Amino acid sequence: MTSKQALNTRQESLAGVAYVIPSFLIWGLSPIYWKVLGDVPAFETLMHRVIWSLLFLLPFLILRTRRHEILTVLKNRRTVLILIATTFFVGVNWFVFIWAINHDYVLQASLGYYMTPLVHVLLGVVFLRERLRNLQVAAVFLAGFGVVYLTIQYGQFPWVALSLAFTFGLYGLIRKVAPVSAVGGLTVEMLFASIPALIYLFYLETKGMGSLFHISLKIDMFLIGTALVTALPLALFTLGTRRLHLSTVGFLQYIAPSCFFLLAVFIYHEPISRAQVWTFFLIWAALGVYSIDSVLVYKRTVR
Repeated sequence: MTSKQALNTRQESLAGVAYVIPSFLIWGLSPIYWKVLGDVPAFETLMHRVIWSLLFLLPFLILRTRRHEILTVLKNRRTVLILIATTFFVGVNWFVFIWAINHDYVLQASLGYYMTPLVHVLLGVVFLRERLRNLQVAAVFLAGFGVVYLTIQYGQFPWVALSLAFTFGLYGLIRKVAPVSAVGGLTVEMLFASIPALIYLFYLETKGMGSLFHISLKIDMFLIGTALVTALPLALFTLGTRRLHLSTVGFLQYIAPSCFFLLAVFIYHEPISRAQVWTFFLIWAALGVYSIDSVLVYKRTVR
């Protein structure tokens, strides 16, 4: 590699980091945003998120002259079925996350997204017949032991954390086989979800139970702004990951759940038990082992 190529590669990497870090920070600080909408039912908030995200994404795709991508997807029955499935999983994931934030389960949300990379590994074994390396086996074992320990000692099954981790894991697993870009796929998913969303919001309006334009201007702006909280970090993430190695993205993705954890403990003062502390310690240890394995494999691949 020439010095000019090395300089270009470094500039691309720096640009990638400059895109990816803000995307994870937006995701990580998003509980502050969703807390403002605490007076709006979580399912209604989800429906608004779908509608406004679709309206935000459509002009972006039209201006980028990528209309043909959407039309190609809609003409392919297999891709349509795949995206219907991913629409379901991302919808459940978003609903559980919004519900968790507004019912003071930010700590469990943090745990769920710390567990997500390990769930991806586990799903790869179950559905893609991938073979685990020794360090990956150790990481999955540590994470599993942490969940079992929390359930026994704390006396509460961490359903929020597991729901977030597995719905996002299944979403990623299924989206891998869909021949569509990240933004294009999200647009089609929002298009599918917008039909029940519009029906539900229209029903609420006819019954006089809708929140938009009925509570305050602040709530109205935050409901409409859910499009930015959804689409902006995704766009930044997509731009960044194209310029970075996956191992780098893997490390940076822990920014979001770390922000959740700090918000839960220091801002929202959620109670944290000894069992939860030990569980987080086991999950962090598992992620450390997993990250070491990723670095070793990356170094061998480069050589």
